[in-house]
Amino acid sequence: MSEATESAGLNYATYLEIEGLLDLQKPRSSPAEHDEMLFIIIHQVHELWFKEMLHELDLAGRNFRGGDLWGVVAALKRVRMILKTLVGQVDILETMTPESFESFRSRLDTSSGFQSMQFREIEFKLGLKRAAVLDYMPEHLHGRDAALARFNAPSLVDDFYHFLVTQGADVPSAVLDRDPASPMESSEVVEDLLEQLARNRPDMNMLFETMLDIDEGLQEWRYRHVQLVRRTIGDKTGTGGSPGVEYLKKTVYEPAFPDLWAIRARF
Repeated sequence: MSEATESAGLNYATYLEIEGLLDLQKPRSSPAEHDEMLFIIIHQVHELWFKEMLHELDLAGRNFRGGDLWGVVAALKRVRMILKTLVGQVDILETMTPESFESFRSRLDTSSGFQSMQFREIEFKLGLKRAAVLDYMPEHLHGRDAALARFNAPSLVDDFYHFLVTQGADVPSAVLDRDPASPMESSEVVEDLLEQLARNRPDMNMLFETMLDIDEGLQEWRYRHVQLVRRTIGDKTGTGGSPGVEYLKKTVYEPAFPDLWAIRARF
């Protein structure tokens, strides 16, 4: 912010950097295709919401480690509402026809939503770590280093395991000391602990339901995203050589919290 702006006093436009914000939408088609503006704005807004989700998930992780159940719940409820908002924004993008998208698609060159490093960070923070995804993260990609750091760092599920210890649960050391870069796997021992907590601790049961809300919200967004891509490009390969619909379909029901889903059949 310039000295002249500061001397004029802070106002709505200067606090939110409105001038710079509204200058970020730059259609590449010439003359500009009408719907390219919508396409740019929706994806920029998604990135802003992804930033806020990471902000809240990091807080939830710290609260897990600190044994603050209600702090975790508050952060996760906000994440769930953001996911609902993102699903609603798909409705707006679906007003764009395949013909309209095709009119400027070539201008995207190698860019693809598959390259969203913040979304990869969200997946990795939630424990959804697939080594194959790293093949689509070339070295020059903005945000790659941050995403790789998330891939190798403990996930929210790892934070959750340590939280269980603060609640008196006897979590096996093999679970607490697992390789954080490895995919999450169900554990019958952990499932037994979760079942007992769900039956005997209403507060913990409420936490588990909130965590499943996040899982369900992410799956709902993935499904809407798959349908959006199908409506827009069908079975074509995604821009930049991304896998397209077939890959996206495989991720729809991938759970972040497999142990919590596994115990549903026990009640």
